[in-house]
Amino acid sequence: MNPGNVNVVLAHGAWADGSSWSKVIDQLSAQGIRAIAAPLPLTSLADDVAALEQTLERIDGPVVLAGHAYAGAVIGAARSDAIEALVFIAALAPDEGETVGDVFYRGEQHSQAPKLAPDRHGRIWLAEPDFAAAFAQDATPQELAVLAAVQRPISVACIGEAVGRPGWRDTPSWYLIAEQDRMIDPNTQHFMADRMNAHLHSHQVDHTPLVTAPQIVTNVIVDAVHAISAR
Repeated sequence: MNPGNVNVVLAHGAWADGSSWSKVIDQLSAQGIRAIAAPLPLTSLADDVAALEQTLERIDGPVVLAGHAYAGAVIGAARSDAIEALVFIAALAPDEGETVGDVFYRGEQHSQAPKLAPDRHGRIWLAEPDFAAAFAQDATPQELAVLAAVQRPISVACIGEAVGRPGWRDTPSWYLIAEQDRMIDPNTQHFMADRMNAHLHSHQVDHTPLVTAPQIVTNVIVDAVHAISAR
């Protein structure tokens, strides 16, 4: 199989939108790999999985599905037969019966991790200073300004829904551990990557390397693409 025949679908996490993948999309395109960012409403885990699967319906051929942060739960719950590999970028990967909240709060919280609470509509926003302090501490001021401006809040419903059997139980998986993550404990990332028996990549990057270290993220995705195309 030609790597150019493998599609990459990218799922954004909380407090982000598809534009957070723009640098990775550019770098994949430069290597002849087509990538699409799936828009997630962040209204419930079920809604997000449905939105992702609607994106997958538009694609012909095998798919490498990548998710950042919260979207690890979303890609793990997707059931499309087109999915040949899963790539987790500093991502939450609950096992059957677990919720996103269970794994997010499993480990130690960084001293600069934000204190999260829903507004009166049940949506959780990230305060602007928290983007520089924890979400993407390696980003430039210009990148931080854009991240804060385009953020999408996540609903409380997204983090409290138990998942079924995750796709990583049956599908080859890759995991990029962000060792300087201030949002998701790196020890928790190691735990999740180990139990899914993922192809492991570990780097000294922050929580949002798709913005601050896109080449590293691209390399992990390309590794998965080549592995699938070599079958």
